[in-house]
Amino acid sequence: MFKFELEKTSKGSKARLGKIITPHGEIETPIFMPVGTRATVKTMTPEEVKDLGAQIILSNTYHLFLKPGMDIIEKAGGLHKFMNWDKPILTDSGGFQVFSLSGNRKISEEGVEFRSHIDGSKKFISPEVSIDIQNTLGSDIIMAFDECAPYPSSYEYIYDSMMRTTRWAERCKAHHKREDQALFGIIQGGMYKDLREISAKDLVAMDFPGYAVGGLSVGEPLELMNEILDHTTEFMPQDKPRYLMGVGTPDYLFEAVERGIDMADCVLPTRIARNGTVMTSNGKLVIKNAKYKEDFSPLDPECDCYTCRNYSRAYIRHLFNVDEILGLRLATIHNLRFLIKLMEDIRESIRGDYFLEFKDDFYRKYGYNK
Repeated sequence: MFKFELEKTSKGSKARLGKIITPHGEIETPIFMPVGTRATVKTMTPEEVKDLGAQIILSNTYHLFLKPGMDIIEKAGGLHKFMNWDKPILTDSGGFQVFSLSGNRKISEEGVEFRSHIDGSKKFISPEVSIDIQNTLGSDIIMAFDECAPYPSSYEYIYDSMMRTTRWAERCKAHHKREDQALFGIIQGGMYKDLREISAKDLVAMDFPGYAVGGLSVGEPLELMNEILDHTTEFMPQDKPRYLMGVGTPDYLFEAVERGIDMADCVLPTRIARNGTVMTSNGKLVIKNAKYKEDFSPLDPECDCYTCRNYSRAYIRHLFNVDEILGLRLATIHNLRFLIKLMEDIRESIRGDYFLEFKDDFYRKYGYNK
């Protein structure tokens, strides 16, 4: 019920054009996935997210486990029905959130004991519990439970963490029972090339239907991320989808695609939108700034989103300055459409064999230094 078709690899880079087939529809890759952490993309209805061209969204195992809890979602008939979303859903394992609690969690071989950030109650997630939660959610793509180690970390710490993540991946695979869900393994290894190679080879030997690269975009310089990603993808199968977790700025998306990544996600476009920052074809723009008070042009004249077709910078600035929720919504619509459209254009550039030229043109206009 899950299939990946590799259609083409770009000339001069590892950029790939493909298609993922799931029980809830097809996904053209490379793809950016909007994040609906708590079963909603913030400020948006599912219909609006679809209208933006989103083919898949991501939801968060940890947050849904705490609220509303699995009983409610199971009674609703699964996450798709609960949130009225009929396209594919990917759920993360909950590992990143659990490990980000730092002082409020205790790691053992069995799993992680932690205190809820909501009420302080004791909770426990193991590889088996993470799979049980995701099986109940009914998402199309689910993730193995892993440890996302902080940056920087010592070689010894990353080695031990990576080996435990590999053992947890084996347990996840053994416990996973639903044939209508694809379980992805997560490659770890920090910023150490030899550990990335070991992790990738061990997970590939388990024959997962797809693979994620975890533990990048966690504070390291972009150049280091590119170096580690370039090395890691060398050991990932050509015929399986590749997912880089937690990237969502245009430069990180371009660099990921150039190195053979098919899928990416990030909360960034919706988060910065709520703070009044929008992405445009000529770089970022802070709409609250006074210089937009009498600017009646759209956020981005080159954008085809609902916001840019109907509203001016001056109006959106006014909404932010008087704390109207519509301002957050309009900025969110724009940022999500901007990245979804960017990935559409990237796919077209791969298809037409001008990906690197398109990247150079975009960087020049956006203000990135190569």
